[in-house]
Amino acid sequence: MQAQAAGSAQEQQALAGAFSGSAPYARIPADPALLRAWQRLERTASLPTQTHAFVAALAVTLLAGSSIEIFTAPGLEGIGALLPLCRAPGSFAPWRMVGAREVFEPIDGLYEDATAARALAARLTGQPRPLWFERVPAESPLLPAMRDAMKGKGLLSIRPAVPCPTITLDESWHEPESRFNSGRRSDFRRAARKAEQMGKVSYQIFAPGPESFDALFNEALAVELCSWKKEAGTAIASERAKEDFFRTYFRAACASGEFRLSFLRIDGRAAAMQMAVVRGGRYWLFKIGFDEAFCKCSPGTLLMLHTLGWAAREGLFSYELMGGVEPWIAEFWTRDQRETVQLRAYPYSIAGMGALAAEASRWLARRALRVLR
Repeated sequence: MQAQAAGSAQEQQALAGAFSGSAPYARIPADPALLRAWQRLERTASLPTQTHAFVAALAVTLLAGSSIEIFTAPGLEGIGALLPLCRAPGSFAPWRMVGAREVFEPIDGLYEDATAARALAARLTGQPRPLWFERVPAESPLLPAMRDAMKGKGLLSIRPAVPCPTITLDESWHEPESRFNSGRRSDFRRAARKAEQMGKVSYQIFAPGPESFDALFNEALAVELCSWKKEAGTAIASERAKEDFFRTYFRAACASGEFRLSFLRIDGRAAAMQMAVVRGGRYWLFKIGFDEAFCKCSPGTLLMLHTLGWAAREGLFSYELMGGVEPWIAEFWTRDQRETVQLRAYPYSIAGMGALAAEASRWLARRALRVLR
């Protein structure tokens, strides 16, 4: 038993030493120890986008063929911090957080504690390329670590970014209608009556197994294509790589028991749908859609009201609206939000200063164009 523990400790120390710095993401399949370290650190995750499943889905879809590196730093049990980054070709191309630009979601690294975050910041600021991080949670331990690590090494900018709407749940949300004023409650009742006039109304919240996932996912895609999102080109199925990403990621979340697919049906036909992940005691709402044939009864609103009550009764802590703040969210559902920031770091290096000069030139060109107009 002691020999086994000693062997495990030696493996962790060797792993930390081997991966202090960065390694190509492609190394993961050939190195199960690194994957185990990632999965161990997922226990500290505050976002579903920090999981290996999320990054793995991006790597074979929206980021297929891109350069993805895993930056790590040592900790108490081998690897103590981990951050996957990607970049475009080119000498001045910055490192970006995987997924922030592709699906516009908040992203962060994984850190077992503040010490590990500082060690990772030291690794990041010790390499020559610029860093462009979008939508990092404002409470991330990486931010103060980067401020300290960049001193004397380059220029650092941290600015507010698009926040994420959130609803804190408790027992008062078991009957969510009671949380709204009389005018909103009247709107809900009116919508429900209109839905009942159209046919028999039913709600379904699935935690599908792998064998039923594709059929339900395809039905949800079809609902979204019946809305304005098809014309706007924002529906999942409007872009093959995007559809492949969500299918791959949600299938993995399905296998882990975290995926939730919800429908409001009228006479058996899906009028609205939601795709969400339940993780860390929170309901993470990724995608919504409704069939415009049923728009008079506001099916998306009715389904959201239903899933809010379900999430509260399940004992979840919060209902997280992924994406960004939109008028319909602030007007109807919540003004509470989780703040995020944009971080840009330019090391005192050829690549860092070259990227800064290129960015300054683009800014001056845009400003000159506005003046000329």
